[in-house]
Amino acid sequence: MTGKKPDHNGRGNRGVTLGDVARLAGVAPMTVSRCLNQPETVRSETRLKVQRAIDQTGYVPNRLAGALASSRSRLVAVVLPMVTNPIFSDTFQAINERLTKAGYQVLLGVSGYETEHEQELLEVILSRRPDGIILTGTLHTPASRHRLRASKVPVVETWDLSSEPIDMLVGFSHEKVGRDVARDLLGKGYRRFALLAVNDPRGLRRADSFLGALSEQGIVDVPRQVWEGLPTLAHGRAGLVALIDSGALSSDAPLMIVCTSDTIAHGVLTEAAARGISVPGKLAVMGFGDMNFAAYTYPSLSTVRIDGQQMGDSAALMLLERLNGADDVEVIKDIGFSLIDRDSTSKLS
Repeated sequence: MTGKKPDHNGRGNRGVTLGDVARLAGVAPMTVSRCLNQPETVRSETRLKVQRAIDQTGYVPNRLAGALASSRSRLVAVVLPMVTNPIFSDTFQAINERLTKAGYQVLLGVSGYETEHEQELLEVILSRRPDGIILTGTLHTPASRHRLRASKVPVVETWDLSSEPIDMLVGFSHEKVGRDVARDLLGKGYRRFALLAVNDPRGLRRADSFLGALSEQGIVDVPRQVWEGLPTLAHGRAGLVALIDSGALSSDAPLMIVCTSDTIAHGVLTEAAARGISVPGKLAVMGFGDMNFAAYTYPSLSTVRIDGQQMGDSAALMLLERLNGADDVEVIKDIGFSLIDRDSTSKLS
């Protein structure tokens, strides 16, 4: 009679079980389970013994089995349009830190500003039975909205405001950003403007609001360029070249170039420096995002600051309150924004 071939620890090929960890740690299996799923309910000394046993045995928790038993997957999915933009990475970092401390694992998906791609991601995400989902923006396909509402999974939308969120929402008004930027620059005395943007739907809403505010003051001749894809320094450099070639800088009055991203604005500043064009002076530049380089460009970049860390922390807290059964969860939270005045713009006499 032959038996199963033992592994190097003397066990059969059944793999390490939660019971194995419990016996090695000298605790009950239920204690190991609590250490894994509700660590805050277990004394630190006990958690340390269990962790040592897990490290020694190489135990890998069966998350699917735990989800079936508790109706919780301990998984939260986060969908961002991109990860190379520091303001989105700050948001994700804050979400991840808050949820990890609460015992959740975070799954990241990248949509690339495409609602159809987001829909495909959400189909895969929902098949994993997440406990919650955090999305960027409020623009989704009808199918995504229907599927999310039907799933009954708590959802937090971020980076926008809407009177009809899918579930919960934390963000700011892009339309108000556009209006406030226009009023601020008009108040500084600027009357000649150009707009550089990519086809990010939220950026385009800021741009439309900005142009609308200018139009109310009789300023309608505003050259604009909109590129496909993600913002780059190359867009800013090419945009300034096109404005120069069009004669937009031939007037004695300075040209205010408003960009829907700090990255594009940085490109404008780079091209201006390469050509010896004074900023501010012959032209001025306004960005959006207050990325980590904005204060250190030459000249330093005037921009709009969004607190991405507050955005992420607020979204995670709203989700956790819902998951913990709170009845009075804040449904819509406006975190606002700040106009940052630096050297790339100046008040005209």
